[in-house]
Amino acid sequence: MTSCLTVTVRLQDGGKVGAHASLFQVPGEYRSDRILAVVKQRIGARGVRAVEVRGAVGAWDPSYFTKAIESYAEGEQVPVPTEPDPGGLARVVADELGEPQGKVTVEDLPDGDQSVS
Repeated sequence: MTSCLTVTVRLQDGGKVGAHASLFQVPGEYRSDRILAVVKQRIGARGVRAVEVRGAVGAWDPSYFTKAIESYAEGEQVPVPTEPDPGGLARVVADELGEPQGKVTVEDLPDGDQSVS
């Protein structure tokens, strides 16, 4: 993955809820600042065992989950990450999903690498 993240929520009942987060909105899909709200809605009242965030961690400023790149006005400064911030991503994902930060892991995957489990 070169600029995307995946968010996989592992539920207590063995189910999963997942999302693909693009830096820029893909036509017909959610912007990055809407993805976690939709994931939370799909989780509903089910218990969460773990949340896994994987992908191009270094391409993401944690704020992109709360304010998408497309939502900045012309001339407004878009935050650009200077280094990977896995802790910041974990914090934002946990906050947006209403889960403890300890349930969230973040893994940076080199360009093009994927892991399936």
